[in-house]
Amino acid sequence: MRFVLALFKHETNTFSTQPTVVQSFSRGSMYEGPCYGADAVKACAGTNNAVAAYLDLARELNAEVDFVICANAVPSGVVTREAFDAIARPIVESAAKGCDAIMLDLHGAMVADGYLDAEGELLRRLRAVQPHTPIAVALDFHANLSADFIQHADIVTGYCTYPHIDVYQTGERAARTLLAMLEKRVEPTLVWRRLPMLTQILNQSPSRRPMKDIMDLALDAERSGRVLNASVFAGFPLADTPYTGLSIVLVADKEKEADAIELLDELAEMAWQRRADFITDYEPFEQTLAKAARLPDGPVVLADHGDNCASGGTTDEMSVLREMMALGMTDAVAGPYWDPASVESLISAGMGAQCTIDLGGKTDMPAINLRGKPLRLTGTVVNITDGSYTVTGPMFTGMRISLGRTVVLDTGGILILVSKKPQEPFDTGIFTHAGIQPETKKYILIKSKQHFLAGFGKLAKHIVMVAGPGVCGSDFSQFNYTKLERPIFPLDEEGWGQTPNGV
Repeated sequence: MRFVLALFKHETNTFSTQPTVVQSFSRGSMYEGPCYGADAVKACAGTNNAVAAYLDLARELNAEVDFVICANAVPSGVVTREAFDAIARPIVESAAKGCDAIMLDLHGAMVADGYLDAEGELLRRLRAVQPHTPIAVALDFHANLSADFIQHADIVTGYCTYPHIDVYQTGERAARTLLAMLEKRVEPTLVWRRLPMLTQILNQSPSRRPMKDIMDLALDAERSGRVLNASVFAGFPLADTPYTGLSIVLVADKEKEADAIELLDELAEMAWQRRADFITDYEPFEQTLAKAARLPDGPVVLADHGDNCASGGTTDEMSVLREMMALGMTDAVAGPYWDPASVESLISAGMGAQCTIDLGGKTDMPAINLRGKPLRLTGTVVNITDGSYTVTGPMFTGMRISLGRTVVLDTGGILILVSKKPQEPFDTGIFTHAGIQPETKKYILIKSKQHFLAGFGKLAKHIVMVAGPGVCGSDFSQFNYTKLERPIFPLDEEGWGQTPNGV
């Protein structure tokens, strides 16, 4: 028995100006780009990744495995055609040699140059060389799905948590159904629906309403055997595509398809009736920071969610840190800020040097008419690291992360982490690897939406969501969508009737 495995992940923010190239796909690989074969196995085996569950299944079955590629990029702008083809090609070539199953660990919201549905294009190419081979796919909770994608997949499972702490389990769910399919115990069929609604990322978590009991109902149906797999995808709203929005995918045994359709209707009705609950207005960040400055004790986690690299932000927008300093908020740690030029300058100055730099603000954001504005800082270089650490928290446990060369600048009241690569702080290792104990600070300023809760939630006395500027904002009206399928809630206030039938 031969299995073809691949990890190919990117969440594309189409409003970002940062192109995603081949070298961008280095997350978790510790190489300057993707890793292949034995190196891919080494990077992923035993980690909280879906592909790790695939590897475990193959080991149990004593199956031959071609783990073709591990290509994982931090969310950013559109993937170049060159990068997409370079990564997709070896996956398709391996499948074309013949295999018993194809097992993919994808994101589901990738947009490449020429392919608004990049994962759907990958599946189309695989089907062209393997028309009947089972294809199992594990997806991120923020996937945007198309009819073409569904047509070419046999099994689809999605993360059920946000922060994403069930990534291995998502692969395990897909692998379990694939094994039953290979043993001819089930005949999987997919039923699905995409609803014309955008949901704000900050309101999507399945740990609380409005999503919680929608997801609970789906998972109860899977656990009871009503369906083989049930997944609710909140969608990634910062992608201007016809496929953007909340969707539901159920994998049913063919003989139970009618019951699965009834469940699909019920889940869709619940989500649609709560569409307004997924939308919230956020106050100006200056007001939020002024309130945080009056909090008597810490740690206070300040989550600057408008410029979060895990949603495609650059992490070099400096407005929130600038305002924090203006308010005199000290005893703080902040970062990481992506600024390769400043890193080089600080390293050249050396440990203990006092330096003045213009931090961040190197990136303009024309999609929201925002020009980059660096923040001039003076401080002392107190640490220089290689930026590498192993995740110990519950999200992507065991994965190796590299920030590239990283510097800690002490401005007197704030320790500022500056790195060569962008990285969302979902694990405390982002600071502790540089000798910083964040729990000892009153304020922890990080650029994140929800994933920070995995590593920082338990140590926080207060959590304050700060709506700083950036291409990851929650106000959809600031973005010029041109490819969304319209009408769509909340951008179009038309006379909505019963639950839409989807696509």
